[in-house]
Amino acid sequence: MATVDELMTLATFAASGVVLLVGHNLADHVTGQCDWQAANKGAPKPEEVAAGASPHRGWLANLAHVGQYHLSLLVLGFLAWLVLPLHWSAPGVVSALAWSAGTHALLDRRWPVRWLLERTGSPDFARLNAGGLNGMYAADQALHGLALGVSAVLLAVL
Repeated sequence: MATVDELMTLATFAASGVVLLVGHNLADHVTGQCDWQAANKGAPKPEEVAAGASPHRGWLANLAHVGQYHLSLLVLGFLAWLVLPLHWSAPGVVSALAWSAGTHALLDRRWPVRWLLERTGSPDFARLNAGGLNGMYAADQALHGLALGVSAVLLAVL
């Protein structure tokens, strides 16, 4: 039988996950980036670097997006915290946001997602962009979901 403390941790994890998932969808698709950020946040492709593009290109747009995205998460999280009995600590919030920001910035450079798909036997899925399905976008969103799951754990246990 679970203890009251264990049930509180599980409830906090579940509620945190919902808040983060809603916040992610809102911030990644509505409030957390402008067209310029979306178009420029990724790293240049190897052939672009070979043609003279700086390998650091895109970081300004990426970090602007990550900042705007996490500001949206903070606002939504604060509103949820005001109305829900969420037992979040300052270290938990800071850790969850730091983890989320770091992983979000890395994944949105795009090459880590492509690298992972290629190494897990899905290079064709990485190139898929037809019939309304984009393999890189689908994998990106799945990996963001995984990172947010870790953030929910941090919010629940710290």
